[in-house]
Amino acid sequence: MLVMDGSASMDEKGFDLTAPTRIDDARAAMALAMPQIAPIRRVGLLVYGPGGDEGCTGISLRFAPVRDAAGPVAEEIGGLIPGGMTPLAASVEAAADVLGSRGIIVLVTDGNETCGGRPCALGRRLAEETRLTVHVIGFRVAFDPFAWNSPEAGVFTGADSVAKCLSDATGGMYVNTETVEELAEALRVTLGCDLIGMRPSLRRSG
Repeated sequence: MLVMDGSASMDEKGFDLTAPTRIDDARAAMALAMPQIAPIRRVGLLVYGPGGDEGCTGISLRFAPVRDAAGPVAEEIGGLIPGGMTPLAASVEAAADVLGSRGIIVLVTDGNETCGGRPCALGRRLAEETRLTVHVIGFRVAFDPFAWNSPEAGVFTGADSVAKCLSDATGGMYVNTETVEELAEALRVTLGCDLIGMRPSLRRSG
């Protein structure tokens, strides 16, 4: 399962108003990576952020794992209008419910939990109760030291999202990425064939 950040911050502009937003670059990375992933891995898609009645309720299962998912992923993310907040724990838990007791979840996030969820507690529970592996890709993570609505926000600082708890607990990878190419490579490694083909250029945190 690919769990994709569709929160409002993915569409924020920086100082350069002509520069691509995170969601623009995420679409470009998906276009590079998914045609290589789809032939060897069934992939499902869950999006968090937009569409909820409230800021934290926008968690949408777009489709369960299917073969040849490159087209469906591109279509869904291409039409995504970012909005809402960042319910990391609830989104990963929803993806786990789709997969059951074993499988791979790849979470893409640009920040920390902002909906009161507890990714660290969820990671421990998944490790105890399932054989799920959660890989986390931080994409231009913006650390928020004032994330008062994230009970575990102080666990990691700097460039690491609190979502790192999920990968640490389940034996997954946490990778910080900044560019389209780095995000595409991280997607290939985590969604591809069980880390085969990992390149030294991929920057792993932790």
